[in-house]
Amino acid sequence: MQTRSEGRTLLEAALKHERMVTATLLVLIPLASWTWIALMARDMYGTMLGSSAWMMTSTWDVPHLLLLWAMWAVMMIAMMLPSAAPLILLYAGALRTRAEPGAGRQLYAIGTGYVLVWALFSVGATLLQRLMSSTLVLTPMMEPATPAAAAVVLAIAGIYQLTPLKLTCLRVCRSPLSYLMQHWRSGAAGAFRLGVDHGLYCLGCCWALMLLLFAGGVMNLVVIVALTMWVLFEKFAPFGEQTARASGVALLALAVWMVVR
Repeated sequence: MQTRSEGRTLLEAALKHERMVTATLLVLIPLASWTWIALMARDMYGTMLGSSAWMMTSTWDVPHLLLLWAMWAVMMIAMMLPSAAPLILLYAGALRTRAEPGAGRQLYAIGTGYVLVWALFSVGATLLQRLMSSTLVLTPMMEPATPAAAAVVLAIAGIYQLTPLKLTCLRVCRSPLSYLMQHWRSGAAGAFRLGVDHGLYCLGCCWALMLLLFAGGVMNLVVIVALTMWVLFEKFAPFGEQTARASGVALLALAVWMVVR
């Protein structure tokens, strides 16, 4: 009886640990990221004496570029990690059903793999922002310098929304159970690979939408929240695929309007 009791206690502890890891990935980390972004945005459009002051520098050395990358990486975690909730929750449920050891490590691994993809995207976004700033396409406030600059970004995003690659990646993101059943991997290394692979599909689905930050203001909190809701709607709403097509047409129309107005 003592052995059964000890086994039951260990199982309960493991389940609690798994739930804590899931809550950390899907609640605590996004919440901390959103808090940091909100404080940055408030300072950027406020006193500019706090955490955003470094963004107004004219000398972009390695430390400043690392800070800019960190801003993008945290923003991507805040915006995109919640959209991976169905995959992470399904993976956690499967681990619970299989009673696999090290469930917490595997959950952290799948989350790390997913975040790594967007951290690498943030490197590209950082370099693009510096290029756009150095050529005066972006203002020091990280907003488009001219309507034409914003129109180009809107057109790129709009065209991509209508491509077969966008719709293929979106279908995978909208079917996490099917994806998990076809690509299941056990162990921390397998979970990490699963997170990377799914993150790549998510990147293929949403990279162009993230570029819209350059059109609306990189640190504009309204734009950040709107894009986050847009991504969630595309992935979770029953008619998300139709929304992607409709938004592509709308973005192209808005780009034309900004040029001819």
